[in-house]
Amino acid sequence: MNRLADETSPYLRQHRDNPVDWYAWGPDAFAAAQERNVPILLSVGYSACHWCHVMAHECFEDTEVATKMNELFVNVKVDREERPDVDALYMDAVQAMTGRGGWPMTVFLTPDREPFYGGTYFPKDAFLKLLDAINGPEGIFTTRKADVAKNIDQLVKAISRSAELKAGTDLPDIEQLNNAVQGLGKAFDPEWGGFGKAPKFPSSFNLELMLRAYMSNGADAAKDIITTTLGKALGGALGGCTSGRKEVIEWLRQKSRPYLFSNSVPMMICGATLEVLRILREDPGPLKTLARNQQRIRKGLQDLGFDVDDVDSAIIPVHFRGHKKDAILAQGMAKDLLEAGIYCIGFSFPVVPVGQARIRLQASAAHTDEHVDRLLGAFAEVGRKHGVID
Repeated sequence: MNRLADETSPYLRQHRDNPVDWYAWGPDAFAAAQERNVPILLSVGYSACHWCHVMAHECFEDTEVATKMNELFVNVKVDREERPDVDALYMDAVQAMTGRGGWPMTVFLTPDREPFYGGTYFPKDAFLKLLDAINGPEGIFTTRKADVAKNIDQLVKAISRSAELKAGTDLPDIEQLNNAVQGLGKAFDPEWGGFGKAPKFPSSFNLELMLRAYMSNGADAAKDIITTTLGKALGGALGGCTSGRKEVIEWLRQKSRPYLFSNSVPMMICGATLEVLRILREDPGPLKTLARNQQRIRKGLQDLGFDVDDVDSAIIPVHFRGHKKDAILAQGMAKDLLEAGIYCIGFSFPVVPVGQARIRLQASAAHTDEHVDRLLGAFAEVGRKHGVID
């Protein structure tokens, strides 16, 4: 076990068995970086973040990656739900450097905690190359100190300028709106839906703008963007349990935060519910399949003996009421389910009282009967292993 074993955050404790020599955010880590004169590798995430767990499995649980991290850096793990101040500070820096942000957030800092490079999720091979590029034999931290200092100075100025920006008081004119719609049209991904390249962070505002454009002029291009994105969402993009189907797995790879769509789409629908429903009724198949699958999954879990709410919703919470150490139990089950290829939306235990831990699934219109059977089989096996069901 590493230093995180004694932390109070369940997310940090999830990393206690990593071969990475993790520090929590604090004076011990800063002193170690000063003493060794090496950069700080800051990794920020949270328990309900799917790609945080993916990067942990690919990189932080990997001996090769951990060895290089320990050799070249002082490694610090932060739970953004425990330290939102740290998260907000360095997220501003990452967004200034890359134009985007998200979690897991990976930031390289000087021993004085000044950020000079950052990003989000990195797969193993890319991460290994990045570690060497930052502080390997020819790494920028030792061979290009002037460039590092210049980058820090530019970051400080960029963040200062952003902080000084104020929201305008005038409404956008029609030309500005049209430019925004055209820009989104160029960024649209016709194969997987959404905008831009992976990783994607769905925005309800982008979809709502396209919907309003369609309602205004009836343009087929705007309608295609809406139907493709919502269709992909209903067919697997909402997250839920990985079905094993190639196209759904690819979609999950394309997405960076699949479960966030469950919050994003309803907000957009509130803006123009009747029009969205009219568009979806043109092809009601995914909606019917989704309803059937959610009923099958819920009833199947209840028949196995799991504590599942009998509520008509695509999000299906599995509770651990009455079990001792319910948060640790939920964490262990979720990890084993992920190993079995079953992706859960997240674990709610960091933000609920003791005795109310739960794992949430989300039914998908992309699941066939075979996929649902595999899901239920995995839950039965993992549930018995952990003593949740008989």
